[in-house]
Amino acid sequence: MASVIGWDIGGAHVKAARAQNGRIVQAVQIACAPHESVSTLEAALREASARLGPAERHGVAMTAELSDAFENRAKGVVSITAICARELNADNLLFYAGARGFVARDAVEAAAPDIASANWRASAELVARHCADALFFDMGSTTIDLVPIRNHAVAALGVSDADRLAQGELVYAGFTRGAPQAFARLAPVAGRWTPLVNENFATMADVRRVLGELPEGVDLSPTADGRAKTPAASRARLARLAGRDAAELDDEQWREFARFLARAQLRLIEDAIAQIVSRGALPAEAPVVGAGVGRSFAARLARLQDRPYRDFGEFVAATPEIKRAATDYAPAAAIALLLSREFAAKISKEMRSNGKIS
Repeated sequence: MASVIGWDIGGAHVKAARAQNGRIVQAVQIACAPHESVSTLEAALREASARLGPAERHGVAMTAELSDAFENRAKGVVSITAICARELNADNLLFYAGARGFVARDAVEAAAPDIASANWRASAELVARHCADALFFDMGSTTIDLVPIRNHAVAALGVSDADRLAQGELVYAGFTRGAPQAFARLAPVAGRWTPLVNENFATMADVRRVLGELPEGVDLSPTADGRAKTPAASRARLARLAGRDAAELDDEQWREFARFLARAQLRLIEDAIAQIVSRGALPAEAPVVGAGVGRSFAARLARLQDRPYRDFGEFVAATPEIKRAATDYAPAAAIALLLSREFAAKISKEMRSNGKIS
């Protein structure tokens, strides 16, 4: 069977996965920052392509079109399409357009509204093939996708980012990026409720690091102050949010501060799930299916809601190490698997029409 590479072109990372014979055999993630320079996106694509090698088909999903590197999202889709064609040096590119499926490059401009930020649907479509009913929960570095699945079909009400935000199906509450003070205006510090400083002093990666919940290799973005990625440096960054220096309190007090910020983010996610459940979109026994680098939150929320938990990796054939990476980079893996099956079906149809198989 042909080899297929699935790409998920994001505003902070490029993720890619290779499918061969229905299995994910490689998966990579490269940091980029197109809002600073589109050249970082180009470099990430080149590096990922060099690591994965050539393939007979490439499927591309994207969210980077939302970056302010581009004048608007439609122009971002067209620009990223051109960048992919150039940097991947491939004429066998197809682009994922959500419910429309895959489209060729010459159809991208017309399909731009469907291509923009449609990566979530590829993962949900793969889950829907395995689960009759579920809440798909993909927590990446920046956002969470919450997608209800009913009767083996994606039951999301939103399609665009704007609609998905309004429906509670897209939440800007990532595992490592984003500002902790976005989730709490006040926090208890040294026995007093303290207003938090609304400045770019720290990220959620600092919260995870202080709590000892940051897996190796997950935080690829620069720190807010350019200093080290250590627990001590993270405590110093978090302290600034409370108008303090880290030395003013002990390490356990800063851990409690970080724990409060993590719980504040969790409450926002619970509210979004409650919004989806409130519309009768999920049976009580429907599991939460977790993906992304923050899928431990999915398991935690499933327990809080008395729902079973399933891991996206259950639906990916791969070695244990590759399975973990594919689950971290779920849209890229899903694109590779969906396109691989579509391509195999096309080849089979052609062979039947040519009388090569019966």
